[in-house]
Amino acid sequence: MSKNKQDRELGMGRKITRRDFLNGVSIAVGTSLVADARWLRAFDLKQSPLGVEFAPEKDPAYYPPGKNGMRGSHDGSWEVAHELRDRKGKVDRKADKEWGEAIDDGESYDLIVVGAGISGLAAAYFYRKFAGKQSRILILDNTEDFGGHATRNEFQAGKRSLLGYGGTQSIEAPGNYSKVSIGLLQELGINVRRFYKYYDQKLFSSMNLTEAVFFDKETFGEDRLVHQKGLHYFGLNFGMENVSQIPISESARKDLVRLQHAHVDYMLGLTAEQKRKKLVKTSYRDFLLQYVKVDPDVVKVFQSSTHDLFAVGIDAVSAYDCAREGFPGFKGINLPKSHEENPELDEPYIFHFPDGNASIARMLVRSLVPGVLPGHTMEDIVTARADYGRLDDASSGIRIRLNSTAVNVKHAGNADSDPKNVKETGKEVEVTYVRGGKARRVRGAQCILACYNMMIPYLCPEMPEKQKEALAYAVKMPLVYTNVQISNWKAFQKLGISAIYAPGSYFTNVTLDFPVSMGDYHFPSSPEDSCLLHLLRTPCEPGLDCKDQYRAGRWELVNTKFETFERNVRDELGRILGAGGFDPARDIQAITVNRWPHGYAYEYNALFEPLDRPAAERPCVIGRQPFGRIKIANSDADGHAYTNTAIDQAYRAVREIVGT
Repeated sequence: MSKNKQDRELGMGRKITRRDFLNGVSIAVGTSLVADARWLRAFDLKQSPLGVEFAPEKDPAYYPPGKNGMRGSHDGSWEVAHELRDRKGKVDRKADKEWGEAIDDGESYDLIVVGAGISGLAAAYFYRKFAGKQSRILILDNTEDFGGHATRNEFQAGKRSLLGYGGTQSIEAPGNYSKVSIGLLQELGINVRRFYKYYDQKLFSSMNLTEAVFFDKETFGEDRLVHQKGLHYFGLNFGMENVSQIPISESARKDLVRLQHAHVDYMLGLTAEQKRKKLVKTSYRDFLLQYVKVDPDVVKVFQSSTHDLFAVGIDAVSAYDCAREGFPGFKGINLPKSHEENPELDEPYIFHFPDGNASIARMLVRSLVPGVLPGHTMEDIVTARADYGRLDDASSGIRIRLNSTAVNVKHAGNADSDPKNVKETGKEVEVTYVRGGKARRVRGAQCILACYNMMIPYLCPEMPEKQKEALAYAVKMPLVYTNVQISNWKAFQKLGISAIYAPGSYFTNVTLDFPVSMGDYHFPSSPEDSCLLHLLRTPCEPGLDCKDQYRAGRWELVNTKFETFERNVRDELGRILGAGGFDPARDIQAITVNRWPHGYAYEYNALFEPLDRPAAERPCVIGRQPFGRIKIANSDADGHAYTNTAIDQAYRAVREIVGT
């Protein structure tokens, strides 16, 4: 079949919501398109016209959650940062040819926060709490929306809205949140116990829907969907009755049964602690091949099973980490107990707003900037519409300025000329940022950097080299969260599935969205209803260490066009769901690709790094040290990609300003 014919059958030429709709409303070409087109053109331009204020947020049609196509690190959000990186952090605002001499905004604040993700928003919240409601705070962000990775995708199904999460997914294991992080949620009005009512844990099981594994012909020789009851959230646990259906060799099937059910100590002669140390430095792939001695086909089954948690395959994840996550092969191995072992498994994975943790970011904004979001409860935030034109209101004590990329942060105000002394003698912090292609400058008494750690050395070249090296150490995990609106989910009902793991496919996880209904928002619980599918891709290069895999994945994402994502969405869903009557050309209504080349915070990987590194020697601890009036808050600062980490680090940074 020719590529053109295949594309037509997949529906690549069919107009879908991403092309026909703006802001969730069908638009005919004509005057009704003008408002949205105006702000889209203004935003897409590298530079606003001479003498014209760049303020796309002020247009009534400005509404990023309603946009489809390529989101996340969207075009227009990363170019200035990359240009700064390529200049090796040397910013000369007087001689800059692209941005021009920085225009002084004439604004002065008590606190400037760089980054409007959950950590930056929480930092502003905590600072105001300590310093008082009269505090003047400016929050800068390079993207067109607030929330960082906690981003919201909106779709329209007739008169009904569908909400999806484009990044930060859930409030994971709230029972393990610190007093600070759970306290913030409670102050915002979030009662996590209510999710037991809002999340329908029995919906899919009441329809006899189970998980399944899709084996693709490119990897396993044929396309085959194998049902699997009790599919482990991270690993796999095939029942005896299903192993025979897996398209692998007979010897591999026997090895898979042995791996899952035999109580064998594959590390005889070692103490429990010796086993732990050995497994920490052995990948799960090598454990399977060298210790369990399975057929290589078994490795193919498990290769991508760690993508959801570690953003790499089992070749770059330690066997010990897999043991802690419940992967098979360790029933007969006596490992020492760990106080860190899977505390999240004590609570169900149900603490999820329909738009993920974007609702937390929205509740923070509602608390910080009056008039942006109506309502006052965790229920009404779900369907509240944000007024972006009020984010940067001069009458508000707290202002959020989007589409503004910080390029230089330094101490100023009678600072000593010796770079070694600037942090002690600087009376304020000067922040230069680029907005609408032009450099601008603001000042604040204090500054909190809640952006990516690896950008800070470019923003603050006056920092000590040791600290800059520590900040640059981490490589964030790249990932893609894709939301696909389909006309109905009858194919899932017919096939008896609700979630698919696809070890060899472009997207390794395909799931029906979480069944959450709260406030005026209702999950499309009938298979006849239009609904959202969530697809995960974590690009990586097996065989490299985890950091190099993340770098390779980042490069792939930056250079992948939307068309490539769309074609793979259509092809994969057609192959998985075709037997259930699904037609990708007919049934796909909208696609939103949330691309995150710099995704989740880097979590130290003991397989490639020093074993049992003391906390004080961790690069994130060295990197987050206060630098005069400049403090650091983000999930990178603790090396854990979780919302509570972002909140806790924001609190620490604020306490460094206000004292204990």
